[in-house]
Parts: sequence; structure tokens; C-alpha cells
Amino acid sequence: MVQFALLSLASLLLASACATPASPQYPTDSDSPVTIKEGWSYIDCGTPGFSVQLDSIVVSPDPPQPGQNLTVTAKGTVSETIKEGAYADVTVKLGLIKLLHKQFDVCEEARNANVSITCPVEPGTYTIDQTVALPKEIPRAKFGVEIRAYTVDEEELLCLNLKVDFMKKPFFHL
Repeated sequence: MVQFALLSLASLLLASACATPASPQYPTDSDSPVTIKEGWSYIDCGTPGFSVQLDSIVVSPDPPQPGQNLTVTAKGTVSETIKEGAYADVTVKLGLIKLLHKQFDVCEEARNANVSITCPVEPGTYTIDQTVALPKEIPRAKFGVEIRAYTVDEEELLCLNLKVDFMKKPFFHL
């Protein structure tokens, strides 16, 4: 169930073919922006030459909560047509332990998620809103998700590292 939930989130982000920073940003040694939110963070590890330039990812609720719907709004720009056969390698880790490694067909995931864009994805700016149900069985733990996407011609499309902390509990006002 944990793997399904994180893969759902990861594949949703990939299916959207667009995403990253939303505030605040901190420079790192590699000059990649790091976005830190309440219960999750991400690093756009791509370069300006990648076909997908990520602008923002916003999730609600923030932090994500097991057993609740998670709405993801991703914004970004596609600079080259994304054709059938584009794929993503997704690795889910718990600390240093690799829980899962799976390859996804980006276009197939977009079709299955019923997102508003389909392959071929023409150059342009896109905003994708998608809601997924997170299983309540997700354990209270911190997970890492590494996403590396490639075109059908094996050119780099997207690089994204996510950290999701399911140990955080939402703040309730009494």
C-alpha cells in the first residue's frame, strides 16, 4: 500500500509532465532549487536543457495525510514534444532502503490518470490538477522518491527528488 501511494504520487507528477518549487527556495551546491513545505520537499535536479522545466508543485492537504485525498497542482513548461514511448524510472526509498524501483510509460500513466494532456504533448506551458486517494495504511515514516524521466530517444526529460514525511500530523485548532 505504501508503494502504491508513493508511486501514485510519483506517477501523477510524471503523468503531468510538469512540476517543482513553490516557496521558499534555498541554493545548494548544485544550484538546484530546494522547495521545503510542511511535510514534504523536492529538488528539481534537472538542467535547463531538459525538455520539462518545472515551475511549481502544490499539494493539499499539506502535509499529505494517509487515508485522505491528495490534490496535486503541477505547473511547468514543455520545450520539446513528448512522444509515445517516453518513460520514467521511479525509485521509492525508506531511509537508505530501496522499497521499490519501477519503470513507467509516461503517456500510458497520463491516459490512466485521466489528466488533461495526452501524448504527444506539444511544447507549451501546462497546469495540471489531479486528485488521488492515499491509502490509510501508509505507515508513519519518511520516504524518498527519485524520478528520472527520458524521451523515447533516451534524452533526459525530467529529474525530480521528493521527500515525503508521513510522520507529521496535521495541526488542529481547538
